[in-house]
Amino acid sequence: MPQIDAPGVPRPVALVSVLLLLGLWWAIAAWLGDPRHAPGPDLVLPRLWEGVVTGTMLPDLGATLGRVVIAFAIAMGIGTALGLLLGVMPALDRWLDPWLTIALNIPALVTIVLCYLWIGLNETAAIAAVAINKIPMVAVMLREGARARDPALGDLARLHQMPALARLRHILLPQLAPHLSAAARAGIALIWKIVLVVEFLGRSNGIGFRIHLDFQMFDIAGVLAHALAFVAIMLAVEWLLLAPLARRANRWRQP
Repeated sequence: MPQIDAPGVPRPVALVSVLLLLGLWWAIAAWLGDPRHAPGPDLVLPRLWEGVVTGTMLPDLGATLGRVVIAFAIAMGIGTALGLLLGVMPALDRWLDPWLTIALNIPALVTIVLCYLWIGLNETAAIAAVAINKIPMVAVMLREGARARDPALGDLARLHQMPALARLRHILLPQLAPHLSAAARAGIALIWKIVLVVEFLGRSNGIGFRIHLDFQMFDIAGVLAHALAFVAIMLAVEWLLLAPLARRANRWRQP
């Protein structure tokens, strides 16, 4: 069996790639020569550094990160359970597949506005709006993973009369692990973007709220500094948590 490359970019290569991206950004900003409308990293990064060192950004970073974590946990839990049910129950999947298709195509903005109108401008509505937008995607990815499982392994487990928990741990979960990993990595990238929109529209703290204030002041450097602060956190989560988990999830496929 050919060895499957582990997902994730080696960390030194990733760091060099980020530095090249910063260099490209600086070159484009210098070529445009308009610091007010196209600030380069020499203007944005000091704003970011100041906000982190002085602590003025930290409460908003914490608020946004908290919403991301809660919405992510809810979406992954409900989406995974729903996807597994649909993957192992074809009759249920035939009934609910149109629902999933509709849910996948409802714009996130519509869901956010409706949650704020129905529930109110509060934290519950913000978390619900984000989770509802993510659940269908997780369900579809896990449904496909459940469909793609090897039936021969299930037959072998039944032949040897493996207990249900052992079957789940040693047969089902290893086959679903790559799909869970993909859903998590795609989900975290999508969820934090939706959280920013939720905060932009109806919260009084968080990175999205600060970007709203920068937008009103036409402070492009501030918008980029606040956005980069959370991008840096998401890069750390990707490199330190999600990529290692993805490699571990695919280890069983290697010879």
